[in-house]
Amino acid sequence: MDLGVTGMTCTSCSGRVERKLNKVPGAQATVNFATETANVRYDPASVKIPQLIDVVRGAGYDAFEITPDNDAGPDSEPSEASGTDATSAARDAHAADLRKRLIISAVLSVPVLALSMIPQLQFNNWQWLSFALVGPVFFYGGKPFHVAALQNLRHGAFTMDTLISLGTSAAFFWSMWALFFGNAGMNDMRMSMSLSAHSHEGMDQIYLESVGMVIVFLLLGRWFETRAKGRSSEALRALLDMGAKDVSVLVDGATHRIPISKLAVGDVFVVKPGEKIATDGVVVEGHSAVDESMLTGESVPVEVTKDSMVTGATMNSSGRLVVRATRVGADTTLAQMAKLVSDAQAKKAPVQKLADRISQVFVPVVILVSVATLLVHAFVLGHGLAEAFTAAVAVLIIACPCALGLATPTALLVGTGRGAQMGLLIKGPEVLEHTQKITTIVMDKTGTITTGIMSVSSIQPEVGFEKDEVLRLAAAVENASEHPIARAIVAEATDIPEVTEFQSTTGVGVSGMVDGRRVEVGRAESGGDTGATVVAVHVDKQLAGHISVMDQPKETSAAAVDKLKAMGLMPILLTGDNEGAARQAATKVGIDTVIAGVLPADKVTKVAELQQSGQVVAMVGDGINDAAALAQADLGLAMGAGTDVAIEASDITLMNDDPRGIVDAIRLSRRTLATIKGNLFWAFAYNIVLIPVAAMGLLNPMFAGAAMAFSSVFVVSNSLRLRGFTSAF
Repeated sequence: MDLGVTGMTCTSCSGRVERKLNKVPGAQATVNFATETANVRYDPASVKIPQLIDVVRGAGYDAFEITPDNDAGPDSEPSEASGTDATSAARDAHAADLRKRLIISAVLSVPVLALSMIPQLQFNNWQWLSFALVGPVFFYGGKPFHVAALQNLRHGAFTMDTLISLGTSAAFFWSMWALFFGNAGMNDMRMSMSLSAHSHEGMDQIYLESVGMVIVFLLLGRWFETRAKGRSSEALRALLDMGAKDVSVLVDGATHRIPISKLAVGDVFVVKPGEKIATDGVVVEGHSAVDESMLTGESVPVEVTKDSMVTGATMNSSGRLVVRATRVGADTTLAQMAKLVSDAQAKKAPVQKLADRISQVFVPVVILVSVATLLVHAFVLGHGLAEAFTAAVAVLIIACPCALGLATPTALLVGTGRGAQMGLLIKGPEVLEHTQKITTIVMDKTGTITTGIMSVSSIQPEVGFEKDEVLRLAAAVENASEHPIARAIVAEATDIPEVTEFQSTTGVGVSGMVDGRRVEVGRAESGGDTGATVVAVHVDKQLAGHISVMDQPKETSAAAVDKLKAMGLMPILLTGDNEGAARQAATKVGIDTVIAGVLPADKVTKVAELQQSGQVVAMVGDGINDAAALAQADLGLAMGAGTDVAIEASDITLMNDDPRGIVDAIRLSRRTLATIKGNLFWAFAYNIVLIPVAAMGLLNPMFAGAAMAFSSVFVVSNSLRLRGFTSAF
């Protein structure tokens, strides 16, 4: 059973929910922060679902049951949509709330920043206007941080939310104290520029601009991270949408259209040309070509006849089929593929953010240092309560993690923005860590390494015939067919004569009269290029020659593979195509290791086997059949010309068909990750250096705020260097 969990702000939250659920007797839970779900195994005799939901709510979060017919939580009306919609709806609502708070906070805080930093703009009582503007920012804009900090504090945990809430609260309430009880509330008050905390009484300084801008910057980062979270629910919904919605059931010789949900095992149904096959079954009547590319990745349709097995959601290309259902509902191949994607996504442990890990130690230390500063200055050094409190506030302000909060989202914003300009979409900070560690890159063939479009690779005429003549006659009869092989032959020809008496026999081929001769084109038993699909051309019952048709490698594939090798990665070709076609494509682009003839479940297994052997695996694909493997891999890259489900199941999307984008995506991700780590280092280094300075009373809180702003400028400037990233080609 799955629960949707809302309100988690960091990986420590998911860990806390998991611990609480596992304390329930008879329950075993795994909580995924990235997908905002909890998978719970429980004994129905001793544990009830409302009890589990109450446990999550007791931990300070909210939860709802995810069911196949419930898309908005436990109290909603049933619908036919997937239950995963509930998690997406909750995430979208949270993102919308953050965006609203961000806009309001930014509009109110920017004028305060200008007034505080530019003395020439300060007028009588400007400080009271600033107080009026920043108040809503602190209470409304900062509410998510304050609430999260309190929830974490209840459970004895410290996160970045604790630092944010503590730092902004110290600055806000100190400013309020200075306004109402100090000298800062005087009509002609102007901000002074004293460095030392001992140079003034400390009661004439306010730090409202720090409060406002810290909240604005961090709301921006939180909003972006929420929007960038993994969208596995959309991948599952896209998978399920691939299936037929209704079906023509055959009863006593008549057809009746019914919803797919009412179809039962043993029912006989009709599939017309151009329709999707409703469910897995066996053909009882008819001949046709079925496009199974969504399942196998194979671009050539499969010929089916009586007793052939067919798969639900595949496309019937030509003839009428009568099929007996053998599997329905959750037992179908399509449903099992959806489960593969879901299971693989659940196995992805969320990356625990470095700032949160350090905050577990950093926050308590800062609090202790601030309290110690207050006590030492007041009772040991005898500097007076105002000066002691000023120094203590300086410690809290200098520790306020504006730069920490900006370290990840600014680099991610600039890096992903640059990536978008280059047609590379990176889905979030969790993705970046894996790009640094990958050792093996597994690539699908059709649509990734190859064009995915059939073309003529060779023409082999028999004695007495010329190449152009064989192609011309074959194109004439194939011109009336819509089969991919026919389109390839027609596209190759420049002279296509008229055909009469055209006939098409499903599973056999096409024929017609051309220039007074009977021309027949059909599948050949042998001949032609290895790995190619070969057709035989007969003229007046005499073999005229063979035409080989195959999916050709993209012009840029070999260059991309060379670069990947130069980066120390081992490329592997993993495909549902036959061994011959796979080997030939691999040889042309420089790939040595080939795994061919695999179905979707096998692709997941092969990726998992590589991971178990110690490899960190990146997977590149573009089809429905690649979705589960993309989710299973440590890093999933989808070609943008592929299916929506492959794109949604991946971590990085290439918006074009060029495999060179794979190289640039990995390079950009690694560069962005390095920038984030550099930002985090300097953000913490600034804290480590200046906290002791503030504790000694050598730093006025206003300059502490300025130093904090400088660290933020540094982080942003460092992130902006990513705009100069260029392609390796």
